[in-house]
Amino acid sequence: MPVKPTVLQDRYRNRSTAYTLEERARLGITGRLPAAVETLDEQARRAYAQLLQQPSNLHKYIYLNEVHDRNQVLYFKLLADHLEELLPVVYDPTVGEAIEKWSVDYRDSRAVYLSIDRPDDMKASFQSLGLGADDVDLIVVSDAQEILGIGDWGVNGTDISIGKLAVYTAAAGIDPNRVIAVNLDVGTDNEQLLNNPSYLGNRHARVSGRRYDDFIAQYLQTASELFPNALLHFEDFGPSNARRILVENADKYRIFNDDMQGTGAIVMASAFSALKVTGGRWPEQRLVVFGAGTAGTGMADQIHAAMLRDGATPDEAKKNIWLIDVHGLVTDDMPDLPDYQQVYARSKAEVGGWGDGEIDLLTTIRHVKPTILIGTSTAHGAFTEDVVRALAEGVERPILLPLSNPTSRIEVMPSDAVPWTEGRALMAVGIPVEPVQYNGVSYEIGQANNALLYPGLGLGTIVSGASRVTDNMLLAAAEAVAGQVDVSAPGASLLPPVANLRASSATVAVAVAKAAAVDGVATKSHDNLIQAVQDAMWDPVYRPDDLEDGQ
Repeated sequence: MPVKPTVLQDRYRNRSTAYTLEERARLGITGRLPAAVETLDEQARRAYAQLLQQPSNLHKYIYLNEVHDRNQVLYFKLLADHLEELLPVVYDPTVGEAIEKWSVDYRDSRAVYLSIDRPDDMKASFQSLGLGADDVDLIVVSDAQEILGIGDWGVNGTDISIGKLAVYTAAAGIDPNRVIAVNLDVGTDNEQLLNNPSYLGNRHARVSGRRYDDFIAQYLQTASELFPNALLHFEDFGPSNARRILVENADKYRIFNDDMQGTGAIVMASAFSALKVTGGRWPEQRLVVFGAGTAGTGMADQIHAAMLRDGATPDEAKKNIWLIDVHGLVTDDMPDLPDYQQVYARSKAEVGGWGDGEIDLLTTIRHVKPTILIGTSTAHGAFTEDVVRALAEGVERPILLPLSNPTSRIEVMPSDAVPWTEGRALMAVGIPVEPVQYNGVSYEIGQANNALLYPGLGLGTIVSGASRVTDNMLLAAAEAVAGQVDVSAPGASLLPPVANLRASSATVAVAVAKAAAVDGVATKSHDNLIQAVQDAMWDPVYRPDDLEDGQ
């Protein structure tokens, strides 16, 4: 005779040893737990001790998933109490290792899978969740074409959406009961997966072209019709697809792409802080982006928007932006330029006198004298001593942002760049690094971590009911992040630490909601916006409705 399922099998309601004896009797679980009755804090201390016993970050990732499968509140209590420590475990970089092994290690899933081979199942797949039109605030979707730095991982990339949602909840209090993780299974070009008998996704090459575009259009229409209040977050799509989807749909749907807009906005936060030091204005900046993919071009887009807001015309702003990819400076005579690079391609006639053939980074810096140099190339050491010294010769306080990660891919380490620029460079990087000691000054190097920005942006969008995410909302988020640091001291960081991420996210959310109102896209108003943001933030505590017997 099978044992009857109880509340202990319900991850959303389960309190485990925190149930009192009276509650156990009421719920029909008398005798199913040890005698001790614990508080959530006591449960969290035990779980954290068990976590520390795990031999690697991947084992910690698996352990935390097991906790999440048993007790959602306890899982988020652990994250909230140890957020700075556990962010690299539940998301980048550990999630990348978990994704590579996902099909082999498959245990359970909290996602919705939408197959391009069965598009007619899309609506039914969402409806199987039993959620109504007002029950969802946020949906994170990925087709897993460009997962972090590891490429195309097909259905294995599901955990990128789940991990992103975990950060939204831990960092900004987005209610985990009002979110959905989605994988768009459009096939994969990863032959390692296609030849692996354990692979759980569609066993064919990645679909592209009209059929892919129709599938994306169907997803956007279906998700927005079923859940009209949800922010539709796109994550780790391929470069050309990511930009095209965003550009074509930003005015029609409540859509956000973290790789382009979130990364661009956290770079903007670094630059806002740096400009407080230099005293410069946006239209005066000259930007060189080394690594002109989705992320790099998204950064250019955000800086372009800031220039416009500060009084530049569109043409003036574009003339101050240079992109460099694997073939050198992007010029309009290059064949098969992706659409996202065409916008910023320089006239070949303009740069014809700079040299024969491809125009490299060093040549570009010597001619442009950029005030801002961004690296998103994943080319380790690309910012050589010659490059960095040339940058410092061009301007008094260069803004230097080598953002590629992990450490093996960063363009230059601050420990090298600080002395090469005699301490004049204003830096943020894509990895955590120790302070650099130089000439008696300790240079704190901020980490350009998107988690500083996108959770608060999402919360502000939800609280304001914004019908779409505007450039001004992104800029407001960036300014709010930058406003949390004091850059007046020598060597001060350009960005805040992630240690107080929930408080930081609340500050960002208020700024975003205000910007939504100014832009006329807010659909909700509040007498006290700060309190409305606080009230909207879900906390990992046991609630009275957890005790309702839903069996």
